[in-house]
Amino acid sequence: MRVLFFCSSFAGIAPEYNEAARRLVRAAASRGYEIASGGTVKGTMGVICDEAAACGAVVRGVLPRFMEPLAHPKLTDVEWTDTMSERKEAMRKGVDIAIALPGGIGTMDELFETLVLAKLDRFPGRIAALNIDGFYDPLDALLAHFVETGMLAPEERARLLLPKTVEEAIELL
Repeated sequence: MRVLFFCSSFAGIAPEYNEAARRLVRAAASRGYEIASGGTVKGTMGVICDEAAACGAVVRGVLPRFMEPLAHPKLTDVEWTDTMSERKEAMRKGVDIAIALPGGIGTMDELFETLVLAKLDRFPGRIAALNIDGFYDPLDALLAHFVETGMLAPEERARLLLPKTVEEAIELL
């Protein structure tokens, strides 16, 4: 079983978001999940790798070669790619659930590509975005607008789960 975290590489992220990441990683590790992420030392990616290693979990990172200096030293499994597109594809391999934590445009890129692939039956896992403190409320409103205007089918919208608390996200594991 593998859980993939899409998350921020920004060092200045709000501490409560990193604490939520730690709690989710601990819960996933205690349930026997391997932990997968972008695998760098930066931002929440580094927090995830640190916490997973501390829990004794397998920590899988996928990095493009140009990010080699940023590779987290506690990764137990590293996959190198040539491009960011290849990275996203490799990150999703063998994943049971992909969870987007609060993040920026990179996180949105990963999340939206995964949603598109799910729509096309190319990603079989579940997809969630941790809506802690309403972080993803604007995304939820945008997706509702897409449904209202006929740009997105309701069943496609339903693919994205939006747990509001860490506890709700843990229940998805």
